[in-house]
Amino acid sequence: MKLEQKFMDEMIAHAKEDAPIECCGIIAGEDGRAVKLFRARNSEASPYRYSVDSDDLFRIYREAEDNEWSFLAIYHSHTASEAYPSPTDIRLAFWPESYYVLVSLEDAENPVVRAFRILDGEVNEEEIEAG
Repeated sequence: MKLEQKFMDEMIAHAKEDAPIECCGIIAGEDGRAVKLFRARNSEASPYRYSVDSDDLFRIYREAEDNEWSFLAIYHSHTASEAYPSPTDIRLAFWPESYYVLVSLEDAENPVVRAFRILDGEVNEEEIEAG
């Protein structure tokens, strides 16, 4: 997955601003390259799980559709655990064509960002390339 540093920085900033609850959002893409990061509200308002607010999801989907962008990645933070999909994350992974990007604030001074594909409950880590 190719991702410019500005998108990584924005996800980390979002995670820190929303802590201690998990943040979430979507990165829209075109031809496999990120074009816009959309912050969303976590309707769960929980430090342990997230759900993209339905109004935000609708707004993001409409703008992406209008611009012929895909949902390249769905991101969220883990405020006190590693950047790896939880059993709940895996169970609720409904977008198999998208990457799932996790930002860990387990060590808030050294956030970790990792990307995964989740298909039929199987988790595969994908390399994030600067670009």
